[in-house]
Amino acid sequence: MINVTFKQLRYVDALARHGHFGRAAESCAISQPALSMQIRDLEEGLGTPLFERGVRQVRLTAFGEAFSARARDILRAVDELGDLARASRAGLVGRLRIGIIPTVAPYLLPALIGDLARSHAGLDIRIRETQTPKLIQELTEGRLDTAIVALPVSEPSMTETALFQEDFVLVRPRADEGKPVPSAEMLREMRLLLLEEGHCFRDQALSFCGLNTARPKEMLDGSTLSTLVQMVGVGVGVTLIPDMAVAVETRSAPVSIVRFDAPRPSRTIGMIWRGTSPLAKQLSEIADVVRLSVQTMRRIHAAL
Repeated sequence: MINVTFKQLRYVDALARHGHFGRAAESCAISQPALSMQIRDLEEGLGTPLFERGVRQVRLTAFGEAFSARARDILRAVDELGDLARASRAGLVGRLRIGIIPTVAPYLLPALIGDLARSHAGLDIRIRETQTPKLIQELTEGRLDTAIVALPVSEPSMTETALFQEDFVLVRPRADEGKPVPSAEMLREMRLLLLEEGHCFRDQALSFCGLNTARPKEMLDGSTLSTLVQMVGVGVGVTLIPDMAVAVETRSAPVSIVRFDAPRPSRTIGMIWRGTSPLAKQLSEIADVVRLSVQTMRRIHAAL
């Protein structure tokens, strides 16, 4: 019988995710030689390699792919046993891993972290900021407890709860202030600056403008909302941003803000978590804290 430890399973999962011994060791808080030795011992016990070791990258073998997937299922089940114990306590304590999309994180987190610290003093809050597909993947694999994203995500395995709705606004050069509010049809004829592919906000903006996912000739991409607004400020084009970003992103740029006529483009922001999570009740309570944090955020932004 092969003796496989949970520690070895975690090392395999880390190396499979990072594809690099140094980064995997860092994520596991151990030395690279120690991780390498554990992986080598496991491979010798199994009698077959799990990884192909290249000069710059490590890849799973065919057997390693199957082993890693099964290891991930086992690790997730073990983590959920811990969540089951946490759910049986009076209040939520310990580690809480929250994912959040980049078009929400910089604006909501300052208020949210403070509110969570006050309402749940025993929480060790871990924040992961990345795009929605990656957050869903990490939730599915048990590496996150919950995520704040734009709804719907339409994932049958996920529970969704709406938090708030917000409008999109148009950002254009200050020289255009006072001009008529453009329609969606007019926007299609302008040089439109949007976030790069992979951001759900990009897709929502394209949908409002009646554009498909193909890249129009006059469209330019940016990696952050801040970049887009600054580009508008120097006259490169126009852009759409969510209302929560206005107070922060337009303070240092010579731009004009335009709110569209009804029906306004908007999005719904919500929380998602695995439908099987033992922490479902506690995460619903966290969602209530997030709603209060949104009110706090809006008060702060109104004062800027």
